[in-house]
Order: sequence, then structure tokens, then C-alpha cells
Amino acid sequence: SGMSRFGSSKPWYARWGQVVPKLPTAPITKRGPKSRLYRRQSPTRVRATPIVMVVVACMMPLLIPMVSSMPLLPPLGFMTFIAWRLLRPGLWPLWVGFPFGLFDDICSGQPFGSGAFLWSVTILVLEIWEHRLLARDYIMDWILAGLALILFLGGGLFMVGLTQMRPPVSSILPQLIIALLLFPLIMRGVAAADRWRLAR
Repeated sequence: SGMSRFGSSKPWYARWGQVVPKLPTAPITKRGPKSRLYRRQSPTRVRATPIVMVVVACMMPLLIPMVSSMPLLPPLGFMTFIAWRLLRPGLWPLWVGFPFGLFDDICSGQPFGSGAFLWSVTILVLEIWEHRLLARDYIMDWILAGLALILFLGGGLFMVGLTQMRPPVSSILPQLIIALLLFPLIMRGVAAADRWRLAR
């Protein structure tokens, strides 16, 4: 009996197991913008960004009218499509070249159906080449894009010759050279858009 050394009338063995009340603490508030760690990617932005970029690039011949005796404007829609395909091989199914090609035919004025065929063939050829390559780098992607452009522009020239007088092969050389020089810039733009669409 009596007061304990800590000022309580109960002995220490009687106080054993009692819950010690917690002292009130101030609520912890976090200032500033919400942490990006817990943000989720926008599904609409992830899926729509590549499609919108290809569609807008296909519409460039309508938005940038050019009067010339030979084609100079490169196939921007096809180049954007190839850039996305090389950067993200599993982004689209193999059949996606068909609707993209039909839309490109409407915008470019090529024989209807030729773009659908050439875009579909190109994505199949790229699929086969990528499975045969053991390693890929920036130079290899540029070479693959160049071969795809030769296939596309040469095939388009052949398709035009089926319906009218076939232009000489030299008529597509300026367009091919401009496309090859411009493709690295398109690849950089696609890479920047890919980082933006996957950002939280």
C-alpha cells in the first residue's frame, strides 16, 4: 500500500497491461502537388495518341497543297506509322495497316485500295524482318525504314501504272531522298509523344 515512486496509489504489478493513452498529435498534412507515384496513366491518351498522330500525318497532303511536276512531299502518314511500329512492335495488330492504308488513299489521291495493300504488306514484312534480326539499334531502324519506304513508293508507282501511264522511276527519287532525311526527325517526335502518352 501507499504511493509508488511514480505517484500512483496502485503498485506496478496492478498497472501491468493497462493501455497507455496516446497523446494528441497535430494532423500531418502534405502540401504541394499530388505525388506522381500514385497517378495512373490515362487509357484514352495511351491508346489514342498513336492513332491521332498517324491520321493527322496522313492528312498533311490536304493541309499542305503543293504544285510540282513530280511528288516532293514524303508520305508522312506512312512514315509516322513505321516509326510507331519500330518503336513499339507490339502496339498494333497486323491487320491495322488495312484501315490506315484506306484512309491514306482518301487523303493522298492514290488508287483506292493500293495504300491498304501496301501498308498491310509492309507491316508483315517488318514483322518477318524483326524476327530474323538478333539485335537492333538506331542505324538498323533507319535501314528498315528506308527499305519500307522503297517498297511503299515503288509499289505505289506500280499501282498508278495499272490505271494510267506509268511515270518513270526517277520521279520518286526526290520524294524518297526527302523521306530518308526526314525520318530521324519523325522518329524523335514519335519517341517524345510516346514518353508523353505513358507519363503519369
